[in-house]
Amino acid sequence: MAQAPFVSLAHIPDFSPHEAEVLGTDAHLPAIPMHALHETSLRHRFAQAAVGTLAPFHEPPWHDKPPKPASVLLGLVMREQPSVLLTVRTAHLSSHSGQVALPGGRQDAQDADEMATALREAQEEVGLHPDFVSVLGCLPLYVTGTGYKVTPVVALLNPAMQLSANPNEVADVFEVPLAHLMNPANHRRHAAHWRGVQREWYSMPYETEHKQRLIWGATAGILRHLYEFLSAGD
Repeated sequence: MAQAPFVSLAHIPDFSPHEAEVLGTDAHLPAIPMHALHETSLRHRFAQAAVGTLAPFHEPPWHDKPPKPASVLLGLVMREQPSVLLTVRTAHLSSHSGQVALPGGRQDAQDADEMATALREAQEEVGLHPDFVSVLGCLPLYVTGTGYKVTPVVALLNPAMQLSANPNEVADVFEVPLAHLMNPANHRRHAAHWRGVQREWYSMPYETEHKQRLIWGATAGILRHLYEFLSAGD
């Protein structure tokens, strides 16, 4: 299916993802079945797929500078009901402050590869030790409009992990059930016309009895790509 041109909409003045009009959901598409979300099935899916041959995704750019390499860790916590590890960025950060995000950041010169970047960033941001991480593989590059070519590194996380958020970067760490995120009925579609381009994006709300979270932008786009990757293996 055609992919929507996700964009870093936080650059639009007075933009609020919480107030954006919902154009619809993808409830007509099937959810990934629970048996496909457990360790054996996930390992099999990544082992059989040539993920690296899939085309990268590009948001409409905000400038003409070449994109910088970065990685995020799409960590799947292998609980009885698997979940995805997410963070809330601190309010004082210069970019994407206060947003829900996957642990990650720019590639450093000492990083051996994209996976090393994701593992280092996850340890720096939330204290996730690599001993509790089993990398499955990478989804296609996600090139953001703000100038980053992001490699989503998908990994299984041991639920015995001990996390400690870095207060300079992370305001909160939480998990969302993987089944919720892999159900396109929870993928809301939005659009806005800005600078001559129709810019479209997903949001994925998740509510508990204590808090409401809104996953949107590149994070929602990467999770949507995980859904498309897993659904292609059915």
